[in-house]
Amino acid sequence: MNAAQLRRVNVESFAHYRQGLIDLLLDAVGYGASVGFMADLDATQARAYFDEVQENLNKGNVLLWVVVKDEQVQASVQLTLCQKANGLNRAEVQKLLVREHARRRGLGQQMMHAVELAARQHKRGMLYLDTEAGSPPKTSTRRWATPAPAKFPTTPATRTASTNRLPFTTRFSKEPIDDSR
Repeated sequence: MNAAQLRRVNVESFAHYRQGLIDLLLDAVGYGASVGFMADLDATQARAYFDEVQENLNKGNVLLWVVVKDEQVQASVQLTLCQKANGLNRAEVQKLLVREHARRRGLGQQMMHAVELAARQHKRGMLYLDTEAGSPPKTSTRRWATPAPAKFPTTPATRTASTNRLPFTTRFSKEPIDDSR
């Protein structure tokens, strides 16, 4: 059995990981992750979502990582690079997902380190991540960044998968680490 490996997914390797990413998203939403999908997310919707991810990967707007063990996707994270002229200094961490059976093994922390390094390489001085207020990922995210002083209401389209209620989100932000010092 191989150790879990962090890999950067590029345009050429995306097809290799696509089904594993779809399965990971279905697993995460199935276990109640609040990542922008309803509880009834199905494989067709997940495939359509990853078609969009692939399109943005092709454009260079999104960076994508997976953690694999025995060639099975265990976790993933995306870094969306803001393309607005006044936002070229920031990026958003999105879809930080870890399979239910692989949680609490440091995979999220490993991915966030990679995200920070990539943000620095892309000259992004501010990273941010939105998460549902009070959700379990919020606890681990606190170790990574500082929460903004306010909670933000979500829109009706972002009701949580497990309860179908409108949650508040908490925005976390951070300057990327500087390994050059």
